Amino acid sequence: MPMERERFVVPTEMGGETIGKVYAKELRPVPMDEYRGLSEDERRLCKPYPFDQRTYEAAPGILCEQDVGVEMRDGTVLYADVFRPSNADDRVPAILAWSNYGKRCNEYREGDDVAYTPGVPQGSVSALAKFEAVDPEYWCREGYAVVNVDIRGIGYSGGYHEQFGKQDAEDGFDFVEWTARQPWCNGKVAMAGSSALAISQWHIAAEQPPHLACIAPWEGMSDLYRESLYEGGIPCIQFTNFATAGACGRGGIDDQGAMAEKYPLMNAYWEDKIPDFSKIEVPAYVCAGWNHFHLRGSVIGWRKMASKQKWLRTHREFEWPDFYSREGVAELKAFFDRYCKGIRNGWESTPRVRIAVQDRFDEDWCTARPEKEFPLARTRYERLHLDAATMGMAADPLGAEAQVRYDGQTGQIEFDYVFAEETELTGYPMLRLWVEADGHDDMDLFVTLKKLSTAGVEQPVTVFGDTAPHPGAWGKMRVSHRELDPELSSDFQPVQAHRRERKLAPGEIVPVDIEINPTSRIWHAGETLRVQVAGRYLRDPHWIEPLVWETDNKGDHIVHTGGRYDSYVQIPVIPPKYNERTVFVVDGDEHPTHPIF
Repeated sequence: MPMERERFVVPTEMGGETIGKVYAKELRPVPMDEYRGLSEDERRLCKPYPFDQRTYEAAPGILCEQDVGVEMRDGTVLYADVFRPSNADDRVPAILAWSNYGKRCNEYREGDDVAYTPGVPQGSVSALAKFEAVDPEYWCREGYAVVNVDIRGIGYSGGYHEQFGKQDAEDGFDFVEWTARQPWCNGKVAMAGSSALAISQWHIAAEQPPHLACIAPWEGMSDLYRESLYEGGIPCIQFTNFATAGACGRGGIDDQGAMAEKYPLMNAYWEDKIPDFSKIEVPAYVCAGWNHFHLRGSVIGWRKMASKQKWLRTHREFEWPDFYSREGVAELKAFFDRYCKGIRNGWESTPRVRIAVQDRFDEDWCTARPEKEFPLARTRYERLHLDAATMGMAADPLGAEAQVRYDGQTGQIEFDYVFAEETELTGYPMLRLWVEADGHDDMDLFVTLKKLSTAGVEQPVTVFGDTAPHPGAWGKMRVSHRELDPELSSDFQPVQAHRRERKLAPGEIVPVDIEINPTSRIWHAGETLRVQVAGRYLRDPHWIEPLVWETDNKGDHIVHTGGRYDSYVQIPVIPPKYNERTVFVVDGDEHPTHPIF
């Protein structure tokens, strides 16, 4: 169990209102000699993290300048470890690793691998690498510097740690510009990394530092409220507490878990953690895993950024095996070589969008299929209408009304549709339900789109080899948060506003539009699409147990279908690029031969 941390509040002006920002005391950084003399209980309150300004050879041919102090615009000093080629006569570009995990988080760990990266073969990454960041032992030998930063409030860096938002972005701006001025730098700075290191890239790039050459956000949220702490409006605070429990610093850390409890609706605090994608103009290479909780943010970030040079690659695997794979490293190098070194290596010929269409388990129907946009322009949005009388779905609306109920805490319902022909779903599904709460004033809905074989057996996909079966595309909704944001919503992606609660009256039946995360999957003829609805998180055993939602369900949930209550799932059907009657389909028009002939 994580230890209860001391907290304090700092009133802060944000968006025209005063927000009482809650900070938590962090683990205390202590020198290793002092750490050895502490009791076991005392060690739990600190982390061995010596401050030791020195220059040394970190690996053959790689120089490390350790604990380099960099002053921010407000006078706060941040510290970084700078890895660079020791025998390089020319100036080199730099790759910035920006997160709160600690710039030497592996120094006191046994072994030679970066810590806690399931799915990454041992020996793939050196102990010089910061968690979820690039490996200096590889990149320095390829003519790059790697700068591992202890951001504000982390380690011995000054100030309170702000988890993303304006302050963090301004620090990133200052650090990019400092890096570009160093005598060993060629004036080009890139950013790379997954999860927190990806989220920070959105914010820093939106500040438009002049010497930021390009970014490579590998799985990163675009909206912490909607994608993490209150997905669908349902609290999931435990994960954030878990992810920040090991933060080490001398001040305090922005306590998002406490803030989620204090401010459960959207306000200036949460808006500060949404990047302004319209200001991101640098080249960007974005990766998105179909089965990852960063999926929504990765795709939205790519869609909304203003850059004319942006690439999106989707895949089935989790972030770590993909980021540290041989293919992933090679692609990242080609991207950085083009925009940090000016090498004309053909990167521009990379398709702007590459789609992995999943099938089942570790099989993909196709990988890296080239596309021009996402969602795909040739998408046909079709509706399958739910029938509570048969627990099936039909292509045509139903005239007869029906209803089905389940226990909100322990039950679930499933609607099935058998595809008569091979059908690809790629893009954004969404679910319209007419619902009623019997015995309570609210409902939490957990939705999963599953695939069943012709024999009726569920067919999950797998990540981390075969250790983590993932059932399919998912969505969530707290019914009292059903009001949508008209500016953020579209015909294919309903987005909740989270500005107010609208509780249910006894007997009240309301429509809810549930956003489902984007997906890409093939259903062969005779296979079943299953829409599963429950009041709780239904999932096979998974590696990340701290994903726990605080549900508010009592009594029965009732789903109404047919007639006045047309409940349906809208699916993004992708027709083939070619068919038997034509050779080419271009912008929706069929051509018997290529249109240029």
